[in-house]
Amino acid sequence: MPEKQPDSVSAAPIASPGLGDVSPAGHPPLVEHIRAGLAAAGGWWPFDRFMAAALHAPGLGYYSRGSRQFGTLPRDGSDFVTAPELSPFFGRALARQVAEGLEAAQAGEVWEFGAGSGALAEQLLETLGGRVACYTIVDLSGALRERQQQRLARFGSRVRWAGELPASLRGVVVGNEVLDAIPARLLAFDGAAWHERGVAWHAGRFVFADRPTTARPPADGPFVPGTVTEIHEQAEAFVRTLAERLDRGLLLFIDYGFPQAEYYHPQRTGGTLMCHRAHRADADPLSDVGHKDISVHVDFTGIALAAQDAGLEVLGYTSQARFLLNCGLADGLGEATLVQRAAALKLITEHEMGELFKVIALGRGIALDPLGFSAGDRLHRL
Repeated sequence: MPEKQPDSVSAAPIASPGLGDVSPAGHPPLVEHIRAGLAAAGGWWPFDRFMAAALHAPGLGYYSRGSRQFGTLPRDGSDFVTAPELSPFFGRALARQVAEGLEAAQAGEVWEFGAGSGALAEQLLETLGGRVACYTIVDLSGALRERQQQRLARFGSRVRWAGELPASLRGVVVGNEVLDAIPARLLAFDGAAWHERGVAWHAGRFVFADRPTTARPPADGPFVPGTVTEIHEQAEAFVRTLAERLDRGLLLFIDYGFPQAEYYHPQRTGGTLMCHRAHRADADPLSDVGHKDISVHVDFTGIALAAQDAGLEVLGYTSQARFLLNCGLADGLGEATLVQRAAALKLITEHEMGELFKVIALGRGIALDPLGFSAGDRLHRL
């Protein structure tokens, strides 16, 4: 949790890039909800609290209102595409690693966090068949849960939804583009000291405002004056919580991100904060609040260290391209149509998803040399 701060904003508000003097566009009830929260907190929120409200405020946030987020083109009303939405070959390849993990754990249960439209769950259930006795989805969004239930109805009672983890978990846990959506704190360096960058309301719009902090990035730098970056306390806490509950099994996370040396490289002065709307990206989370996704890239070194500290073993880390090829992505492409091949290739080409996205495998109580990391493992780079 952020340390206690003074009651007033200690630095002049910093204008959100690109807004100029224009009032912020956003979902009005959500804007008022956040404004009320800011007022109750003395006029300032840390960014992770703002991000959580913008995405998940009940009935108001981006993922809570029932709008469509996932799709392939802007004309279908979507904002971005994920790997399972892009091609079913993603889930079919991932299923091989999931099956191997279930065998090693001597279990038949799969847990998926942040299941989105349900596309990945559908692909895994179709491919694995009776190998999965129970598929449990944990998702904060009631609106997304309704869509998932419609899409997965044919699998009957094998699919269930849960609001929290059980005391003990055995099987395989999957999270595709989950870690990037967990709220992160923002830090700003002025050349002499670090400040925490939060959100205030000023002159009819949301603005960034900085406060003194004792928090620091996990890397020593050097950092260029003006650097803004993120720290990922909630994502690391999430991994530690999973570790506490995992009795025996495999955790697989697929997301965009870097090892720590690349994440906090001196040339990455602007951090990784990114928003998506209508398949366009921008770096301004303070406009169109509630109408677009907000995410940060993953510090995979921090995730690995949190897992190790909690007693998990880091079993592998590699690019999405290498992982999917190791899991046999190419095997079924010979019978695919040209359109299907083109979509599948976006999963592995470097200029698309193949290199930016990484896969990390964590385990406990299993003897496993995971198939997905059999060639090209990058554990030495974490």
